[in-house]
Amino acid sequence: MKLFYLAFAGVLYLASFAGDALAQAADHYVTIQLKSGPVVIQLMPDVAPKHVAQIEALVKKGEYDNVAFHRVIPGFMAQTGDVKYGNMEKNFDASQAGTGGSDLPDLPAEFSKTPFVRGTVGMARSQDPNSANSQFFIMFADGSFLNGQYTVVGKVVSGMENVDKIKKGEGQNGEVSNPDRMIKVTMGKK
Repeated sequence: MKLFYLAFAGVLYLASFAGDALAQAADHYVTIQLKSGPVVIQLMPDVAPKHVAQIEALVKKGEYDNVAFHRVIPGFMAQTGDVKYGNMEKNFDASQAGTGGSDLPDLPAEFSKTPFVRGTVGMARSQDPNSANSQFFIMFADGSFLNGQYTVVGKVVSGMENVDKIKKGEGQNGEVSNPDRMIKVTMGKK
């Protein structure tokens, strides 16, 4: 009988551990509300822990709400996240959108072997690999030329059809006039 109780206690411990791990994994989802519907992103703290922590901090502070998709290139990606110049209700400046970040420090690159495929979320940066801050992009299609050059932070797990509907930019750099925005960005699957 003692062996049974020990085995049962072990099963309960493992179930508790597995439950904690599942709850912890569930904490790393972000929902972006677009005009066409929600987009759920699973962040990858195991791939880019510093970048994920920074994104989550900005989401929790509401910094991404109403931020424009200032650069959208058909067949490539949609870029957003400039909280300094991209908030369409507070500080939007079309001439500066895409050049700002947040009040948090820039991050050192966390390159990985995770490939850039349709639905991958990567961090935008300047030519300096250690300059990512708040801006990120969502891939419309595979982009293997970005592999090992930009930090992957997550992937779209639902709502990619809504990403596809984001207003596309014009010109070589994909600048968008009267851009779509992230209406509301929250932690969790909603």
